[in-house]
Amino acid sequence: MAKPIVKAVLLSPQRELGTKPLLVVGPSLGTSTILWTETAALLGDEYDVIGWDLPGHGISPTVTEGFDVAELADAVVDLVDSVLPGASFHYAGVSLGGATGLQLGIKHADRLRSLSVQCSGAKLGTPEGWLERAETVRKLGTPVMIQGSAERWFGPGFMDRQPDISSRLLHALSDADRFGYAFCCEALAAFDVREQLGSITVPTQVIAGVEDSVAPPSMAEAVAAGINAGGGTAEVVVLDGVAHLAPAEAPAAVADVMRTFMKENGL
Repeated sequence: MAKPIVKAVLLSPQRELGTKPLLVVGPSLGTSTILWTETAALLGDEYDVIGWDLPGHGISPTVTEGFDVAELADAVVDLVDSVLPGASFHYAGVSLGGATGLQLGIKHADRLRSLSVQCSGAKLGTPEGWLERAETVRKLGTPVMIQGSAERWFGPGFMDRQPDISSRLLHALSDADRFGYAFCCEALAAFDVREQLGSITVPTQVIAGVEDSVAPPSMAEAVAAGINAGGGTAEVVVLDGVAHLAPAEAPAAVADVMRTFMKENGL
């Protein structure tokens, strides 16, 4: 397996990195750092915010071989080391980005100050469903996913209220490389860390949207319970009116709960 390479976008104001605590934010499948633009803007005075793109999405190069979610977590650490070698950081991620966060907590706890897992779970969907989607997108391209994704991503009425951000996110999906997207689906098919949650010692926040059919609040509760059972500390935050892309749908609410949580856990 070739290790995936992920590229970063600075989402906070331009200044010397390292003067503020570092916050790294991760995307959902089919999105790009656009997902975090508004939430990052609200946190950017207090944190250096760096977003990363999945392979074949946004500015990250695509891949020609498969990878797993643990290797995405390794790639995030490599990315941080390329910017601020050895730095510890807060991490927040949505869906596949949140799954990557759980892998960071399992494998790279020494680097994390805090972990915010959003609209995600220790296992997402079914292997069969992901493998079927991978095959469909390889054949037909990512635009075939637009209608279904729009239905899953956004709570009722969001696309009418926020046509700009929703259309930018759907454009990111149609621009994503079909092979990169398919390999991400295969990584999700193999992802299941339910038995490893108890090893996560990093302070963790699990955010869920009431309207999320992919990762409902019950999934967030299960993640927190698994972490707490192992002696870690995890809390659940449930947001009304939010579906699967919390930082885009409710940037003010997400920024508020993240800020409070990060301040409680080292800066």
